[in-house]
Amino acid sequence: MPRRYDPDRRQRIIDAAIRVVGAKGLAGLSHRTVAAEADVPLGSTTYHFKTLDELVVAALRQASEGFAKVVASRGGLEDPHADLAAELAGWLGEWLAGDRTGVELEYELYLAALRRPALRPVAAEWAEDLAERISRRTDPVTARALVALMDGICLQVLLTGTPYDEGYAREVLARMIP
Repeated sequence: MPRRYDPDRRQRIIDAAIRVVGAKGLAGLSHRTVAAEADVPLGSTTYHFKTLDELVVAALRQASEGFAKVVASRGGLEDPHADLAAELAGWLGEWLAGDRTGVELEYELYLAALRRPALRPVAAEWAEDLAERISRRTDPVTARALVALMDGICLQVLLTGTPYDEGYAREVLARMIP
């Protein structure tokens, strides 16, 4: 029997992995659960992703696109005269006001790097890319500190269920900007 050409299968597997993590958490992710969700043979998941970590890396890369889309849609700090703290607080506000499940999923995959060393480089990319973008408007040390603060604000909102307060975020971010 000839092999069926299915150019979208790898992407369907990644999408299924994201749905599985969204529904069952990272603990519910396996090649078997992803294959069932994607409606593909189990062998397809292991063909495209030899290890579960490879699959999680692909899912993390795709999931982290949510914040990047917000940044791109808001101009990505291109205006050198715009209030940097207000811009950053606006990014967080737009992102956190969007699909809550998607934000939670991004953070679940991001935090999975604590226990899965293979994910650390991908998790670090997010912080490094954001710091590089912010450092166009401030020094690199301040940029990294702003990224850490933004990360902390997001975690507090997600973990405590407290509504995002853009005014508060703008104020504390502004305190760090020389």
